[in-house]
Amino acid sequence: MTQVSQYQDIAAHPDIAGSRQRYEQVAASGPAVVIDGLVLLAGGWLAISPWVVGFSTHAPNVTVNNLILGAMIGVIALGLAVAPARMFRLTWSMVAIGVWLIVSPYVIQRSVSSAGIAWTNEITGGVTALLGLGAAALLVSADRRAAGGPPG
Repeated sequence: MTQVSQYQDIAAHPDIAGSRQRYEQVAASGPAVVIDGLVLLAGGWLAISPWVVGFSTHAPNVTVNNLILGAMIGVIALGLAVAPARMFRLTWSMVAIGVWLIVSPYVIQRSVSSAGIAWTNEITGGVTALLGLGAAALLVSADRRAAGGPPG
């Protein structure tokens, strides 16, 4: 005989409610607030960096790349602050975006025409990747603590 769950809606299941509560507690913690703020700053910097550093005219493809990825990082940061349970998996995409930022000037331009492009993308990419790993580690440690495993 088939067992039918007593829960009419999956959202009413106690495991889902517990998971949401853990993610909300992690999102309200001090380290999470700092990471979210730094991710938002990194995205904002990346979006405006072509004009601040001065490579927007001689590297238009890198400019478009930085503008789009800066906006994406900013949206991910806002999502992590507002709905961490839904955005958990996107923390790993920040790592991929960070790695792409490091190599993108060399891939897009085939050669880097100024040190400003290289330094901006390499440093911002490294910071973004590290912040993505930090955000993922916070959320994974919350799941480990809830499962009774070793912390962090």
